[in-house]
Amino acid sequence: MPEWKDVVEIGSRFPGVEEGTSYGTPSMKVRGKFMCRLRTNPDALVVRVIDLADRDALLKGEPDVFFITPHYDGYPAVLVRLEAVGLEQLAELIEDAWRIQASKRAIAAFDAGG
Repeated sequence: MPEWKDVVEIGSRFPGVEEGTSYGTPSMKVRGKFMCRLRTNPDALVVRVIDLADRDALLKGEPDVFFITPHYDGYPAVLVRLEAVGLEQLAELIEDAWRIQASKRAIAAFDAGG
């Protein structure tokens, strides 16, 4: 089962990612913008997604992995059950969250191998 340390390890691969806190829980941001955070009650990882359509596709496609609470209605984020997500899928989610919030210059440099 992935843990916060795995989230940090994955997120650290991307330029400009910083650890911090959001709502009193560990989080990761780029340029001060939210990428993901741990959540309690229920325990999950909150991850920024492209838009509500992307979130809805994740919810419908894998309801055992992804869910939402009323707090996140109307916000492009999804809650991820860490006990149910694989490391590869988690890495894709974190990279997508980074790409949403990172600068175009940072994305271009990363994609070019720099």
